[in-house]
Amino acid sequence: MKDLTRRKFIIVTALTAGFALAVHPISAAVITTDATGLIAGEVKIPVKDGEIPAYRAMPATGSNFPVVLVIQEIFGVHAHIQDICRRFAKLGYLAIAPEMFARQGDVSKISDIQEIVSKVVSKVPDAQVMSDLDAAVNWAQKSGKGNINQLGITGFCWGGRIVWLYAAHNPKVKAGVAWYGRLVNASTALTPKQPIDIAPTLKVPVLGLYGGKDDLIPNDTVEKMRQVLKSGSSGSEIVLYPDTPHGFNADYRPSYRKKEADDAWKRLQDWFKQHGVA
Repeated sequence: MKDLTRRKFIIVTALTAGFALAVHPISAAVITTDATGLIAGEVKIPVKDGEIPAYRAMPATGSNFPVVLVIQEIFGVHAHIQDICRRFAKLGYLAIAPEMFARQGDVSKISDIQEIVSKVVSKVPDAQVMSDLDAAVNWAQKSGKGNINQLGITGFCWGGRIVWLYAAHNPKVKAGVAWYGRLVNASTALTPKQPIDIAPTLKVPVLGLYGGKDDLIPNDTVEKMRQVLKSGSSGSEIVLYPDTPHGFNADYRPSYRKKEADDAWKRLQDWFKQHGVA
Protein backbone atom coordinates (compact mmCIF):
# COMPACT_ATOMS: atom_id res chain seq x y z
CA MET A 1 0.00 0.00 0.00
CA LYS A 2 2.87 2.35 0.79
CA ASP A 3 4.26 1.84 -2.72
CA LEU A 4 0.88 2.58 -4.32
CA THR A 5 0.61 5.79 -2.32
CA ARG A 6 4.06 6.84 -3.50
CA ARG A 7 3.15 6.18 -7.12
CA LYS A 8 -0.07 8.21 -6.90
CA PHE A 9 2.09 11.24 -6.13
CA ILE A 10 3.54 11.14 -9.65
CA ILE A 11 1.18 12.89 -12.05
CA VAL A 12 3.10 12.36 -15.28
CA THR A 13 3.84 8.65 -15.59
CA ALA A 14 4.81 8.59 -19.27
CA LEU A 15 6.31 10.99 -21.79
CA THR A 16 4.35 12.44 -24.67
CA ALA A 17 4.95 10.70 -27.99
CA GLY A 18 4.79 13.86 -30.11
CA PHE A 19 4.92 17.61 -29.65
CA ALA A 20 3.25 19.55 -26.86
CA LEU A 21 -0.19 20.87 -27.76
CA ALA A 22 0.85 24.50 -27.18
CA VAL A 23 3.48 24.47 -29.96
CA HIS A 24 1.26 23.37 -32.84
CA PRO A 25 1.29 23.85 -35.80
CA ILE A 26 4.77 22.33 -36.18
CA SER A 27 7.18 24.08 -38.55
CA ALA A 28 8.24 22.42 -41.80
CA ALA A 29 11.86 23.01 -40.70
CA VAL A 30 11.54 20.47 -37.88
CA ILE A 31 14.55 18.17 -37.57
CA THR A 32 13.98 14.46 -37.02
CA THR A 33 16.96 12.36 -35.99
CA ASP A 34 16.52 8.63 -36.48
CA ALA A 35 17.42 6.03 -33.88
CA THR A 36 19.53 3.85 -36.19
CA GLY A 37 22.52 2.54 -34.24
CA LEU A 38 21.05 3.81 -30.97
CA ILE A 39 19.23 2.59 -27.91
CA ALA A 40 16.60 5.27 -27.39
CA GLY A 41 13.34 5.54 -25.50
CA GLU A 42 11.67 6.11 -22.17
CA VAL A 43 13.06 4.97 -18.85
CA LYS A 44 11.96 5.45 -15.24
CA ILE A 45 14.25 7.20 -12.77
CA PRO A 46 13.90 6.43 -9.05
CA VAL A 47 13.54 9.64 -7.03
CA LYS A 48 12.93 10.36 -3.36
CA ASP A 49 9.15 10.02 -3.59
CA GLY A 50 8.65 7.45 -6.34
CA GLU A 51 9.83 7.64 -9.93
CA ILE A 52 9.75 10.04 -12.86
CA PRO A 53 9.85 9.31 -16.59
CA ALA A 54 12.83 10.33 -18.69
CA TYR A 55 14.01 9.96 -22.26
CA ARG A 56 17.45 8.50 -22.81
CA ALA A 57 19.47 7.83 -25.93
CA MET A 58 22.91 6.29 -26.35
CA PRO A 59 24.91 4.29 -28.89
CA ALA A 60 23.68 0.69 -29.25
CA THR A 61 27.17 -0.69 -28.74
CA GLY A 62 29.88 0.18 -26.27
CA SER A 63 29.87 1.67 -22.79
CA ASN A 64 31.59 4.30 -20.65
CA PHE A 65 29.80 7.03 -22.59
CA PRO A 66 30.12 10.65 -21.45
CA VAL A 67 26.82 11.73 -19.91
CA VAL A 68 24.79 14.80 -20.86
CA LEU A 69 21.72 15.94 -18.94
CA VAL A 70 19.26 17.59 -21.35
CA ILE A 71 16.87 20.00 -19.65
CA GLN A 72 13.52 20.80 -21.20
CA GLU A 73 11.79 24.02 -22.12
CA ILE A 74 8.41 24.76 -20.53
CA PHE A 75 6.82 22.25 -22.93
CA GLY A 76 8.21 19.20 -21.16
CA VAL A 77 10.18 16.31 -22.61
CA HIS A 78 8.29 16.32 -25.90
CA ALA A 79 9.51 15.33 -29.38
CA HIS A 80 12.06 18.16 -29.74
CA ILE A 81 13.89 17.36 -26.50
CA GLN A 82 13.83 13.67 -27.34
CA ASP A 83 15.38 14.49 -30.71
CA ILE A 84 18.13 16.53 -29.02
CA CYS A 85 18.94 13.42 -26.96
CA ARG A 86 19.27 11.33 -30.13
CA ARG A 87 21.56 13.97 -31.67
CA PHE A 88 23.85 13.61 -28.66
CA ALA A 89 23.71 9.83 -28.87
CA LYS A 90 24.83 9.99 -32.50
CA LEU A 91 27.90 11.85 -31.20
CA GLY A 92 28.68 9.09 -28.71
CA TYR A 93 26.97 10.40 -25.57
CA LEU A 94 24.50 8.93 -23.14
CA ALA A 95 21.91 11.73 -23.11
CA ILE A 96 19.12 11.77 -20.58
CA ALA A 97 16.19 14.17 -20.25
CA PRO A 98 14.16 13.69 -17.04
CA GLU A 99 10.60 15.05 -16.98
CA MET A 100 11.12 17.94 -14.58
CA PHE A 101 7.42 18.77 -14.13
CA ALA A 102 6.23 15.20 -13.42
CA ARG A 103 4.70 16.01 -10.02
CA GLN A 104 3.15 19.36 -10.98
CA GLY A 105 1.27 18.39 -14.14
CA ASP A 106 1.28 17.31 -17.79
CA VAL A 107 2.16 20.40 -19.82
CA SER A 108 1.93 18.50 -23.12
CA LYS A 109 -1.88 18.56 -22.93
CA ILE A 110 -2.25 22.30 -22.23
CA SER A 111 -2.75 24.52 -25.29
CA ASP A 112 -2.17 27.93 -23.70
CA ILE A 113 1.40 28.94 -22.84
CA GLN A 114 0.38 31.27 -20.02
CA GLU A 115 -1.66 28.47 -18.48
CA ILE A 116 1.40 26.19 -18.64
CA VAL A 117 3.38 28.78 -16.73
CA SER A 118 0.73 29.62 -14.13
CA LYS A 119 -0.63 26.14 -13.45
CA VAL A 120 2.52 24.03 -13.71
CA VAL A 121 5.90 25.72 -14.22
CA SER A 122 5.45 28.33 -11.47
CA LYS A 123 4.85 25.53 -8.97
CA VAL A 124 8.12 23.66 -9.60
CA PRO A 125 10.67 24.15 -6.78
CA ASP A 126 14.33 24.50 -7.71
CA ALA A 127 15.20 22.13 -4.85
CA GLN A 128 13.06 19.42 -6.44
CA VAL A 129 14.76 19.96 -9.80
CA MET A 130 18.25 19.73 -8.31
CA SER A 131 17.32 16.53 -6.48
CA ASP A 132 15.77 14.94 -9.58
CA LEU A 133 18.84 15.78 -11.67
CA ASP A 134 21.03 14.20 -8.99
CA ALA A 135 18.81 11.11 -9.33
CA ALA A 136 19.28 11.15 -13.12
CA VAL A 137 23.06 11.24 -12.71
CA ASN A 138 22.82 8.35 -10.25
CA TRP A 139 20.70 6.41 -12.75
CA ALA A 140 23.25 7.01 -15.50
CA GLN A 141 26.02 5.69 -13.27
CA LYS A 142 24.08 2.60 -12.19
CA SER A 143 23.12 1.83 -15.79
CA GLY A 144 26.68 0.69 -16.34
CA LYS A 145 26.80 2.64 -19.59
CA GLY A 146 27.50 6.20 -18.50
CA ASN A 147 30.73 7.74 -17.25
CA ILE A 148 29.72 10.46 -14.81
CA ASN A 149 33.33 11.61 -14.58
CA GLN A 150 32.53 13.14 -17.97
CA LEU A 151 29.29 14.85 -17.01
CA GLY A 152 27.79 17.75 -18.94
CA ILE A 153 24.48 19.57 -18.89
CA THR A 154 22.56 21.59 -21.45
CA GLY A 155 19.10 23.12 -21.41
CA PHE A 156 16.78 25.40 -23.30
CA CYS A 157 14.65 28.37 -22.15
CA TRP A 158 13.39 27.24 -18.70
CA GLY A 159 16.09 24.58 -18.84
CA GLY A 160 18.73 27.16 -19.72
CA ARG A 161 18.27 28.77 -16.32
CA ILE A 162 18.52 25.37 -14.67
CA VAL A 163 21.89 24.72 -16.35
CA TRP A 164 23.47 27.61 -14.44
CA LEU A 165 21.94 26.51 -11.15
CA TYR A 166 22.85 22.84 -11.48
CA ALA A 167 26.40 23.69 -12.50
CA ALA A 168 26.66 25.48 -9.15
CA HIS A 169 24.88 22.65 -7.31
CA ASN A 170 26.82 19.57 -8.47
CA PRO A 171 30.64 19.71 -8.49
CA LYS A 172 30.70 16.58 -10.70
CA VAL A 173 29.56 18.67 -13.67
CA LYS A 174 32.49 19.34 -15.99
CA ALA A 175 30.74 21.87 -18.24
CA GLY A 176 27.35 23.33 -19.09
CA VAL A 177 25.73 25.00 -22.08
CA ALA A 178 22.72 27.22 -21.39
CA TRP A 179 20.48 28.18 -24.30
CA TYR A 180 18.56 31.44 -23.68
CA GLY A 181 17.82 30.80 -20.02
CA ARG A 182 16.63 33.64 -17.82
CA LEU A 183 19.46 35.17 -15.79
CA VAL A 184 17.84 37.80 -13.59
CA ASN A 185 14.51 37.51 -11.82
CA ALA A 186 12.87 38.08 -8.46
CA SER A 187 13.61 35.44 -5.86
CA THR A 188 10.72 33.41 -4.47
CA ALA A 189 10.34 30.64 -1.92
CA LEU A 190 10.46 28.05 -4.73
CA THR A 191 13.16 29.81 -6.76
CA PRO A 192 15.38 31.48 -4.14
CA LYS A 193 18.45 32.02 -6.33
CA GLN A 194 18.91 33.16 -9.91
CA PRO A 195 21.91 32.59 -12.21
CA ILE A 196 23.15 36.14 -11.55
CA ASP A 197 23.32 35.28 -7.83
CA ILE A 198 25.56 32.23 -8.26
CA ALA A 199 27.75 33.73 -11.00
CA PRO A 200 30.50 35.17 -8.75
CA THR A 201 31.19 31.84 -7.02
CA LEU A 202 30.49 29.48 -9.93
CA LYS A 203 33.31 26.95 -10.48
CA VAL A 204 32.00 25.08 -13.53
CA PRO A 205 32.51 26.61 -17.01
CA VAL A 206 29.14 27.39 -18.59
CA LEU A 207 28.65 28.62 -22.15
CA GLY A 208 25.61 30.88 -22.47
CA LEU A 209 23.90 31.14 -25.89
CA TYR A 210 21.57 34.11 -26.19
CA GLY A 211 19.67 36.10 -28.80
CA GLY A 212 20.07 39.84 -29.27
CA LYS A 213 16.37 40.20 -30.13
CA ASP A 214 15.10 38.00 -27.29
CA ASP A 215 11.94 39.67 -25.98
CA LEU A 216 11.99 37.53 -22.82
CA ILE A 217 15.61 38.06 -21.78
CA PRO A 218 16.71 41.71 -22.09
CA ASN A 219 20.21 42.34 -23.46
CA ASP A 220 21.13 44.37 -20.41
CA THR A 221 20.62 41.34 -18.16
CA VAL A 222 22.86 39.28 -20.44
CA GLU A 223 25.56 41.95 -20.27
CA LYS A 224 25.18 42.21 -16.50
CA MET A 225 25.66 38.43 -16.21
CA ARG A 226 28.73 38.62 -18.44
CA GLN A 227 30.31 41.24 -16.18
CA VAL A 228 29.52 39.38 -12.96
CA LEU A 229 30.99 36.16 -14.40
CA LYS A 230 34.24 38.04 -15.00
CA SER A 231 34.52 38.62 -11.27
CA GLY A 232 34.60 34.87 -10.70
CA SER A 233 36.88 32.06 -11.82
CA SER A 234 34.62 29.65 -13.70
CA GLY A 235 35.84 30.60 -17.15
CA SER A 236 32.24 30.86 -18.33
CA GLU A 237 31.43 32.72 -21.54
CA ILE A 238 28.35 34.20 -23.18
CA VAL A 239 27.64 34.44 -26.91
CA LEU A 240 25.00 36.96 -27.96
CA TYR A 241 23.70 36.46 -31.51
CA PRO A 242 22.57 39.76 -33.08
CA ASP A 243 19.03 40.05 -34.47
CA THR A 244 18.18 36.61 -33.10
CA PRO A 245 14.97 35.83 -31.17
CA HIS A 246 14.25 33.66 -28.17
CA GLY A 247 14.05 29.95 -28.98
CA PHE A 248 16.36 30.13 -31.99
CA ASN A 249 17.26 26.44 -31.69
CA ALA A 250 13.61 25.31 -31.62
CA ASP A 251 13.47 23.96 -35.18
CA TYR A 252 9.78 23.07 -34.75
CA ARG A 253 8.76 26.70 -34.17
CA PRO A 254 8.82 29.97 -36.19
CA SER A 255 11.58 31.30 -33.88
CA TYR A 256 14.11 28.86 -35.41
CA ARG A 257 17.19 30.41 -36.98
CA LYS A 258 19.21 27.73 -38.75
CA LYS A 259 22.46 29.69 -39.12
CA GLU A 260 22.67 30.65 -35.45
CA ALA A 261 21.42 27.25 -34.27
CA ASP A 262 24.04 25.41 -36.32
CA ASP A 263 26.79 27.70 -35.04
CA ALA A 264 25.61 27.26 -31.45
CA TRP A 265 25.48 23.47 -31.76
CA LYS A 266 29.07 23.46 -33.00
CA ARG A 267 30.11 25.73 -30.13
CA LEU A 268 28.42 23.34 -27.70
CA GLN A 269 30.38 20.38 -29.04
CA ASP A 270 33.65 22.31 -28.89
CA TRP A 271 32.89 23.52 -25.36
CA PHE A 272 32.21 20.02 -24.09
CA LYS A 273 35.37 18.65 -25.72
CA GLN A 274 37.43 21.52 -24.33
CA HIS A 275 36.23 20.85 -20.79
CA GLY A 276 36.34 17.06 -20.68
CA VAL A 277 32.81 16.08 -21.66
CA ALA A 278 33.62 13.95 -24.72
